[in-house]
Amino acid sequence: QVQLVESGGGLVQAGGSLRLSCAASGRTFSSYTMGWFRQAPGKEREFVAAINWSGGSTYYADVVKGRLTISRDNAKNTAYLQMNSLKPEDTGVYYCAGDAQVLGIMMRNGRRYRYWGQGTQVTVSS
Repeated sequence: QVQLVESGGGLVQAGGSLRLSCAASGRTFSSYTMGWFRQAPGKEREFVAAINWSGGSTYYADVVKGRLTISRDNAKNTAYLQMNSLKPEDTGVYYCAGDAQVLGIMMRNGRRYRYWGQGTQVTVSS
């Protein structure tokens, strides 16, 4: 089992940048697919980005392509979400998720991940 802790959220003006981190406990992080999801007030949780165990494959929601970048450092047991050119519609609670059994097209499906962090708030002002 792995425990996930997000950090790096905050308040930023439109056009600004933030980098979210997801620190994982346990020795199996390097085998886990990692995903980022977000939930805006009154809306359902949505997929943002995912990365496979090696970092060789990444997937993005169309609305964030070219602005957000997912990465990982297996030596540090940490996944990242670099967010640039932020928009007010990026506001929400951002969650990281992990699971070694999530592969391929399943990486976009939040219901496939067993392990979740507590979330970090991102607020983008206009």
